[in-house]
Amino acid sequence: MAAAYGPQDRTVRAAYVAINLQLWAMASRIRLEHIAGSLASLVFCTYLAVIPGPFSKAGTQQPVRWNTGGSVSTTTYSELESFLVDGKVTDRALQDAIRMSGWTAEELRFGLNKSYAVDLAGVSRFLYSQAGKAFLDDQTRSYVPYWRQKATAVTALRAAIIADAKDGLISSIGIMKQLPVAFRLSKNGPNDGRQRVCAPDKVSGAQSTSLLSWYVFLPACIKANSEL
Repeated sequence: MAAAYGPQDRTVRAAYVAINLQLWAMASRIRLEHIAGSLASLVFCTYLAVIPGPFSKAGTQQPVRWNTGGSVSTTTYSELESFLVDGKVTDRALQDAIRMSGWTAEELRFGLNKSYAVDLAGVSRFLYSQAGKAFLDDQTRSYVPYWRQKATAVTALRAAIIADAKDGLISSIGIMKQLPVAFRLSKNGPNDGRQRVCAPDKVSGAQSTSLLSWYVFLPACIKANSEL
């Protein structure tokens, strides 16, 4: 007896057909020794886009929720975008974050807007490798999803980076835009609100641990690691 499939099943099956066609087209441009690893990474990433659940779509609109003690304030994506486009800061939490970042407002605007050319297959391959998983775990020290926190941090940040890399470019603001769930910078319990900037030899003082400084360097580190 044939299995009965509902509309949602047919949608998912159709999505997988489209995915397979895209992967076959991409395979011709990837060196043969990397095809297996790249296909597995790309299938999983696209799977996140079609299944229901917390990672089913990007654009959380709440890339940073500042959590200190019992207080929580939110900086929305539109507020960050406004700062990057015209320098306007309408959010007090963002204003404080800029002041405590170790960089001037103009330096942050430049760094957060800067785009890096990347190869999607290389980015996926790195982020799904053991080194990549360790990197993501270290990079989500205090910056984690608002719900379930560290349990989903690696998966959520990896999904955002790969989604932003699909057009061959990544940037800090692009990664923020693709976050599938709201993230928070937590200063509660085991988290001290400090991030580990991935290029420690390039920073000092507050630049080494502030969230905005961490975001400035994240895409550059992804690019460098994906080309090893």
